[in-house]
Amino acid sequence: MTNANEVAEAYLNVWNERDRARRESLIANGWTEGAIYVDPLMRGTGRSEIAELIGAVQERFPDFRFGLLGKPDGFGANVRFSWGLGPVGGEPPIKGTDFVTLENGRFDRVIGFLDEVPAA
Repeated sequence: MTNANEVAEAYLNVWNERDRARRESLIANGWTEGAIYVDPLMRGTGRSEIAELIGAVQERFPDFRFGLLGKPDGFGANVRFSWGLGPVGGEPPIKGTDFVTLENGRFDRVIGFLDEVPAA
């Protein structure tokens, strides 16, 4: 991964991958062994925990997909981008911004912020 857009697209591809084995393969190849994911609602350390978190989000929102909002940017090993989670072709009701740190081109740390979440 050489630019911010490629990083963001690769990251969202993992979150959108519905096949568990394929998702776990993407994580095994693209994330460090001790990777950390944290946002206001969940936290995972290591590839298997992160894979479980992603699977849980997919179960909760089976008809939603992640899409890139705006243009990613970054410098060095750091990338930030905004995303939307919603129905394909529709306005995403959930929006967020993630900050990614890479280690040797792999996802090592992701800190996520929820920018818009519908009221319960």
